[in-house]
Amino acid sequence: MKQFISANDVPDIPALIQKALDYKANPWKDENLGKHKRIGCLFLNPSMRTRLSTQVAAKQLGMESVIFNLSQEGWALEFEDGAIMNGTTVEHVKDAAPILGNYFDILAVRTFPSLLNKEEDNNELIINQFIKYAGIPVISLESATMHPLQSFTDLITIKESVAEQNLANKKLKIVLTWAPHVKALPQCVANSFAQWVNKWGEADFVITHPEGYELNEEYTKGAAIVHDQDKALAEADFIYVKNWSAYNDYGQVLSTDQSWMLTQEKLKKTNNAKVMHCLPVRRNVELSDEVLDGPNSLITKEASNRVWAAQAVIAEILHTMANNIK
Repeated sequence: MKQFISANDVPDIPALIQKALDYKANPWKDENLGKHKRIGCLFLNPSMRTRLSTQVAAKQLGMESVIFNLSQEGWALEFEDGAIMNGTTVEHVKDAAPILGNYFDILAVRTFPSLLNKEEDNNELIINQFIKYAGIPVISLESATMHPLQSFTDLITIKESVAEQNLANKKLKIVLTWAPHVKALPQCVANSFAQWVNKWGEADFVITHPEGYELNEEYTKGAAIVHDQDKALAEADFIYVKNWSAYNDYGQVLSTDQSWMLTQEKLKKTNNAKVMHCLPVRRNVELSDEVLDGPNSLITKEASNRVWAAQAVIAEILHTMANNIK
């Protein structure tokens, strides 16, 4: 694996899931794999779980991690090629990225969409410019359209829970449900979860949301789209809860219908479904306390598994780098 930007960079998802679970069982088994190597983690937006889990994962592989909050500590970067820099940007990515490529062996980048310009966000200008100019492997810690480490973590968590619940002999039903929120949020997590579940191909996959919240079909193709949440939840084994703003009416909040919040009563329609959310979560807006604090919640396990997802991805890239050197 040369980079990690989406599910399309992973040739064998089940094998990578197993690699992550192997690290969970034995975190230090490859503690010298990254010896004398550095990963630079560049944050253009805030992070807690992504930042900390990546640092822990790198440490367990023997790597040094260096964190830089570009939005707070660095010069304002320009990303457009050919830009006349007579405004607020101070340094061009084509000047900064090659230097980062010399400082580090792997570069991890986190950025968000503007939610103002659909074309610009869909083109993934920022992360693609780092890939173009850094000259080293790039890991997405979230981008304008995708959050691959989160979605990989989600599949690890589902796989682990399937074994614990003795569900291995049945076809799973996984539901991604929209939830209300107080502000416009990106489609990144929903896009990414849809892409990964579809590529994984081991479940019946349903996406449910109010009309107008259709996601980009590039990511949802293969899933059943249902606008009746109760119907979608029937006999579900796993429910992934997430808000996103509109894609067609880009970045707009079209509904704040609180009836879409997942409650314990709604879980009665399911196959005692386990509930997932990427965090942070607006309690009693997106998800009720009774669900989040109840026996069906996987949020703590899910967030904790971020370490093993990051460790498996970094290790795969390190192995690829070593093989290329040989």
